[in-house]
Amino acid sequence: MPRFLKARHIFDGGKMLEGHTVGIEGREITAVLPAAELPSSAEVIDLGDGFLAPGFIDVQVNGGGGVNLNDTPTARGVLTIASAHRRFGTTGLLPTVITDAPEVLLAATDAVRGARAADPAVLGIHIEGPFLDPVRKGAHEAQFIRPMSPEDVTWLSDLHCGSVLLTLAPNKVSAADVATLATEGLHICLGHAEASHAEAMAALQAGAKGFTHLFNAMSQMTGREPGMVGTALGSDAFAGLIADGFHVHEAMLKLAIKAKPGKIMLVTDAMCTAAGGPDHFYLQGREVRVKDGRLELPDGTLAGSNLTMDEAVRFCVGRLGLPLEQVLPLASANPAAFLGLGHRLGHIRPGHLASLVYLNQDLHVQQTWVEGA
Repeated sequence: MPRFLKARHIFDGGKMLEGHTVGIEGREITAVLPAAELPSSAEVIDLGDGFLAPGFIDVQVNGGGGVNLNDTPTARGVLTIASAHRRFGTTGLLPTVITDAPEVLLAATDAVRGARAADPAVLGIHIEGPFLDPVRKGAHEAQFIRPMSPEDVTWLSDLHCGSVLLTLAPNKVSAADVATLATEGLHICLGHAEASHAEAMAALQAGAKGFTHLFNAMSQMTGREPGMVGTALGSDAFAGLIADGFHVHEAMLKLAIKAKPGKIMLVTDAMCTAAGGPDHFYLQGREVRVKDGRLELPDGTLAGSNLTMDEAVRFCVGRLGLPLEQVLPLASANPAAFLGLGHRLGHIRPGHLASLVYLNQDLHVQQTWVEGA
């Protein structure tokens, strides 16, 4: 028999419901019903006066809870990252490996493959680099950035890691290779590049479908050359957005969200300091430290973030002044749609997986469920 979760507010992915319950049986949602329609014999768990919503999905998570995937490319490391971020509402994620030596990338994909057998919150992997533009490398180590080879295309086409997101530079990877990888089912995002509008459009037309951390580490928009930022804002592509108050100005965050309804995804770009980790660590031999909330290298370069998804949601509501009903899809329905999982995640509907988050009235996470558990 299903059990029913009751909350004062239930966001179903599109609208806020009042006085409703969500029926769960096994891994799935079986019903969304007004509480008044439940039989007296129903098992009802009253969560309280907060908000029950689809669980958060983060497609860019380098680390958390003291672990970075690059440094600990093991199944146990991936599970630690997933567990750490679950406490902050993330019920689905792509552990992210950044530009590194080939053996690290291989180990990371093996680690994710192993972790997926133990935790359904691990939806796949995000491989950010190494096929990037050194001009816009950000915190990526230049010595590991390299061109894409035919062997890379073969390897990437046969990972069997669930959802695979690959960030690449459209001015450094051919449209033909983008098309091949997109045909093989990879989700291609454009990032870390000083690419032109024409180069970015060629990659989108070849099958790329998004932009990695919009505004950061990419060619900027001018009146005569849209660059990657202008291409992203003017296209139908998805775009990740780091809403922490450091990576992107508040006015630009609001502009992007307004310009791309249904296409903006909140991402954390979190490193190991996030979700209960230390205040500093070493990334490929370089110290990274939390300084006044920013995560940066000694020269001041941003090196990922110290963000969790619930903080990003609160930032958008509290600092940007956006309604919660507009913000929650940025953390759930939109990334689910990007990954092609919108038929199973991102909404509270019968037949969807019961991956949920319950927030109190201050939007702090109180409880999560991953596929009903």
